[in-house]
Amino acid sequence: MGESLMLQVIPGTALDVAQREAIIALCNRAYEEDLRPLFETWRDATHVLGFYGERLVSHALWVTRYFQVGDGPLLRTAYVEAVATDPAYRGRGFASALLRRIADEVRDFDLAALSPSDPAFYARLGWDLWRGPLLIRTATGWQPSPEDEQVMILRLPKTPPLDLMAALSAEWREGELW
Repeated sequence: MGESLMLQVIPGTALDVAQREAIIALCNRAYEEDLRPLFETWRDATHVLGFYGERLVSHALWVTRYFQVGDGPLLRTAYVEAVATDPAYRGRGFASALLRRIADEVRDFDLAALSPSDPAFYARLGWDLWRGPLLIRTATGWQPSPEDEQVMILRLPKTPPLDLMAALSAEWREGELW
């Protein structure tokens, strides 16, 4: 019988140096760029690792952010980053398995969100594209996001009713704003 994907959820603070380096190397191969600087901003992340046999072949993480729809209450949001599968292992459903696991793990959040590289892929997994304006909350006010920026959300058990045409804001952060 063939091997299947084994998933491991691990807080970023529990990663050893070798695990962290393997994750960064995998993501760099998948994205064909150096993501090491971004990993420096994701120290409080929770990682989901996908192993095929002993080999790390897929990865995703989430960090806690606070989104706001219009002038509504802040929503504790599991923001998904660095969804990556080794190019040699793509097309096997590994990223989909990681995203389903994340949805199970973050059920206590108000919302899950991400900035998609491929909106159609995420839509197949139940994620909805935010259609309203995207803003970043700063100490001096709201800053509009670039027009080509996209955010998708995943409704969770605690998600209140949402108007996908309303303004959506997130707090400013170091690195990538979305």
